Amino acid sequence: MLEIVSQISQWMIPAILAFIPLYAATRRVPVYESFIDGAKEGFPTAIQIIPHLVGMMVAVSIFRETGALQFYLGLFKPFLSMVHFPEEVFPLGLMRPITGAGALAYVESIFRTYGPDSFLGRLAGTMQGSTDTTLYVLTVYFGAVGIRRSRYALKVGLLADFAGLIASWLIVSLLFGT
Repeated sequence: MLEIVSQISQWMIPAILAFIPLYAATRRVPVYESFIDGAKEGFPTAIQIIPHLVGMMVAVSIFRETGALQFYLGLFKPFLSMVHFPEEVFPLGLMRPITGAGALAYVESIFRTYGPDSFLGRLAGTMQGSTDTTLYVLTVYFGAVGIRRSRYALKVGLLADFAGLIASWLIVSLLFGT
């Protein structure tokens, strides 16, 4: 089973990257010109979201530098021990909805410490791919289109992140053991 998963993952991205231009060519879509047009349309949006992005970066820095992250980790430690969830990757679950760059740096530190093929490395990588930067998405994308009421989107996004975290833990535990 592990060998099949490894083979599929090794060929998936190259297959997708080859499929898209080939599919576009069969539909007679000018791929390069379409890309350039999209880039031109995206530039004003990029300028518009800069204030939202700066605000989010400041909020993330405050969360980490004030010790709030460590405080929440301390609160969850007894529960994590009780359900046998590896506490080494739990900070990733807290950071991922807030900051993609911070979460990626944390995944890299897990890879460096335990190795990417270890249980913790596989769990961290799967969690990174199964969750999203919910607060970033709400701040930047909703701000870019002028949506002010994002209460339900926040709840659904955080619930989806939680589901991704639990599903990652269960699937990696089943496939690779602890």
